[in-house]
Amino acid sequence: MTSNEIIAEVKEFCAANASKENVEKYSRYFKGGINAWGLTQPQIDGKVKDLLKSHELTLDTVLEAAPMLIASDKYEEPGFALLLINGFSKTLSTKVFKAIEGFYTIGITNWAHADVLGMFILPQFINNGIITMEDFGPWLSSPYKFQRRSVPVTLIKYLKANKSADFKPIFQFLAPLMTDPEREVHQGMGWFLREAWKIQPKATESFLLKWKNKSPRLIFQYATEKMDKENKLRFKKEK
Repeated sequence: MTSNEIIAEVKEFCAANASKENVEKYSRYFKGGINAWGLTQPQIDGKVKDLLKSHELTLDTVLEAAPMLIASDKYEEPGFALLLINGFSKTLSTKVFKAIEGFYTIGITNWAHADVLGMFILPQFINNGIITMEDFGPWLSSPYKFQRRSVPVTLIKYLKANKSADFKPIFQFLAPLMTDPEREVHQGMGWFLREAWKIQPKATESFLLKWKNKSPRLIFQYATEKMDKENKLRFKKEK
């Protein structure tokens, strides 16, 4: 199956299963709505599974098709590209990481696609020793907000897999995002810190205290979500 055939089959499937009702239903989860076909996640997952099983696909062919799908203005099409890549999780490489790095320049424009990368695909590169945390360094100053968001979201799984590790170097690495101007990045950092607090509360609280008067409040809203009321007050910005 060629890259053009992958693209054509995905687009044909999307058009055949379009639902205006679903577009209206899902739009509320995205600020400003979304331009979508209206497919459900089970439909997408099923088609991806079919493509991976029914055709002689290679990762190289998927990577050739991916930019066209990632650049689509229809919500579902980038998702197909990401899930197809995830189907080759056992053969990921630095080449694939570099390809994904380029996706943010052409079409990762919402939290859902950024979080598919951060929650499912990117952690595998770290877990398999293909890259290290430091390889995300340039992402912290990326002009693309969803690329910056992907870094703390990706490291959540690292925290959970390395609960006894020293979290301080990770906090220091992510510190530039504590003054990021974008709401979506605040949410990603807050989510990361909330999960870190569940594992190592003292280290996380120490980091939060250093930033409580400098960082956007949304980070702290997320980070302290699971704390009791009395503890949350410690992280209230001083007047």
